[in-house]
Amino acid sequence: MSGMRRAQPRAHGAGALASSPWVVVATGVLVMVVLLIVALASYRSRGPAFEARPADPLPTYSLPGSGATNPARVAANLPEPVVPGLTPRRTDTPPVEVPVVVVPGEPSGGDDLSDPPAGGVESPPDDPGGEQPRPTTPAPPPPPAAPPSSPVTGRFSVRDSWNNEAFIGEVLLYNRDRVSRPWTVRLVPPPGSRLVTSWVEGAPQGTPRMSGGVFTYTSGVNVGPGASVPLRFHFENTGGSIRPSRCTVDGVPCSGL
Repeated sequence: MSGMRRAQPRAHGAGALASSPWVVVATGVLVMVVLLIVALASYRSRGPAFEARPADPLPTYSLPGSGATNPARVAANLPEPVVPGLTPRRTDTPPVEVPVVVVPGEPSGGDDLSDPPAGGVESPPDDPGGEQPRPTTPAPPPPPAAPPSSPVTGRFSVRDSWNNEAFIGEVLLYNRDRVSRPWTVRLVPPPGSRLVTSWVEGAPQGTPRMSGGVFTYTSGVNVGPGASVPLRFHFENTGGSIRPSRCTVDGVPCSGL
């Protein structure tokens, strides 16, 4: 008995699976394949039917007392269903303007319009008398202000004469201002006179000019404050007169005429 081998018992249940791991792997793969086939069949059976589902038709209603009612027209007048995320559109038809027929001789508006006057001219509302305002004449501009009087004055005198046919005259200039002043003498000698010469005693000479029968002398140096300067001139062919008809200093008439 001792020489005989003892038979080993066979493994059953979990022990057999542990000794054969390929059986577990094959079983898992088979289960995954079956689940994948079931999922694909379910997706194909649901997808096209859901997309091809037609939209629900709009409900139609019959209006009471209208006789035969067109279902399509009633459905068009019903408001569209509001879709989430979209703004509902207004389907009201725009108002139709009805032309106004004006009958000649009758007012086109209300009864508050008054007939025009018989003369065809209507007075403005703010003028009950019907008189139009007269245009106002603009006031004339004020006269120009007189030029200020010159502080340099002149006095005319005759220094010498020859049978009233020639004479030497003088205009004595005097400055009443506190500052030196320039000056201009204008003198109108007798008609037909001829200027022989002109000069200033004891002062620089100025500029003489004879034009249009008027003798003009412009100072060459200013007259000092409170000082006097004599301007002298020689005229001949005076026609029996030894007095000028006009004499001014800076526009102010000379004295002594």
